[in-house]
Amino acid sequence: MRILFDECVPWPLHKLLIGHDCRTAQREGWKSIKNGELLSRAEDEFDLFLTSDQNLAYQQNLSGRRIRVLALSTNKLRRLQTAADGIQAAIADLQAGEFRKLQIP
Repeated sequence: MRILFDECVPWPLHKLLIGHDCRTAQREGWKSIKNGELLSRAEDEFDLFLTSDQNLAYQQNLSGRRIRVLALSTNKLRRLQTAADGIQAAIADLQAGEFRKLQIP
């Protein structure tokens, strides 16, 4: 699966997402692009948008989108590393166009 990391998601997390092609918004040249525009661009090239922006679902109308969106409850790398199996499972379970918030302990 092709995954786009939002600017707020720590890049070292990609090492735990084995079998996925991960990129960052910065690497794509999309730094500082607002979420609506970022999601529109990402839909053409990515399967999943990974973010820790807690307000994304409130700021954007996500209905009708093709891209999967997974919102992590934190961007603290140590906590994300501990929850790697849960993150992998959530990614595998998401369907096209679905938004899900994943609570990380």
